Amino acid sequence: MDTEGQQGRRPRADVQRNRAALLDAAQCHFLRDGVGASLEAVAKEAGVGPATLYRHFPTREALLAAVLQTRSEELVARRADIAQLGDASEMLRQWLRAMEEYFSAFSGLPEPLMAAAREQKPDNPLTLPCDDLIATTDEYLRAAQLAGRARPSVKGYDLFLAAISTAWISGTGATDEESLGRLRTLIESGYREQDNEE
Repeated sequence: MDTEGQQGRRPRADVQRNRAALLDAAQCHFLRDGVGASLEAVAKEAGVGPATLYRHFPTREALLAAVLQTRSEELVARRADIAQLGDASEMLRQWLRAMEEYFSAFSGLPEPLMAAAREQKPDNPLTLPCDDLIATTDEYLRAAQLAGRARPSVKGYDLFLAAISTAWISGTGATDEESLGRLRTLIESGYREQDNEE
């Protein structure tokens, strides 16, 4: 029974429990079926009705953004590891790889993230996570540029798109790890400052 409309302290606990159950169920379904997974199936597995799901998460993007937030600790941990490297060029390279892995969490994830980054609609819950990732990429890129290891013309948004595109290619299953490695090398050679470049 949906008790979110009742009075007292219990509804608050129910609301929190329902939200947690929805996030857990959504993550399971996104992992198995990709970001296009049935939201009705998510609600059913969480033990709530569709109306409860949409009260918590009015859109698929809102649900996806919330699930991604629960996985953001992985990126935070990667940033802590990257901070220990000391070399600006390697830090940027490792950050791009960390983003690529993050974008590969669910099948189909790159598409809605690319759309959010491109459209920049403030009402899209995925816009803020993309903006945060682009800003972080800018930080790593600026450090590499100051160290003379990245071209001054390159922007953080460019490298965000490079990482998300690589994740998309990987997700299609159309290539193998060796080919992806060559693609990453091509991307790196494109943004890195060459020692003998005029």
